[in-house]
Amino acid sequence: MTAGVLLLNATFEPLGVVKLKRAVGLVISEKADIIESVDGQILRGETLELPFPSVLKLRYYVQVPYRKIRPAVKSRSVLHRDRFKCCYCEGLANTMDHVHPTSRGGKHSWMNVVSACKRCNLKKGDHLLSDLDWTMAYKPTLPAKDRTWLIIGWAEREQWEPYVANYI
Repeated sequence: MTAGVLLLNATFEPLGVVKLKRAVGLVISEKADIIESVDGQILRGETLELPFPSVLKLRYYVQVPYRKIRPAVKSRSVLHRDRFKCCYCEGLANTMDHVHPTSRGGKHSWMNVVSACKRCNLKKGDHLLSDLDWTMAYKPTLPAKDRTWLIIGWAEREQWEPYVANYI
């Protein structure tokens, strides 16, 4: 299980996913309350026992600047954007590939990366598509400029559904 914890604003708006260590720190410092926990799991310390958090809610409202920022180009976001479909063979993708290899001057950007299966990625290496006479099953796109990407890529949990359903 990924030790990510969904963090909600005081208004129950999802802010993102934080690591377990940060989540425990927020609870101990009384800045957040545990709304949902993982059944049957307890975090034990020398002087404290807490239910294993899955969803936290801040006790105070945090103003989030209204900026629409594109997320960083990371494997989990690219795989999710491309629905885990290999751009070359249309099989199950588990890696990210640069269409125009960075070793040949390609950029590390949303429009130059696609999801690929390990087999196709290894076979392509640092070749251009024209070198191999390959075609792409789909063209890369820019992800939406919304807060969905703060959550996508982490283990999607049933417990999170009521809190993120309106935002995804």
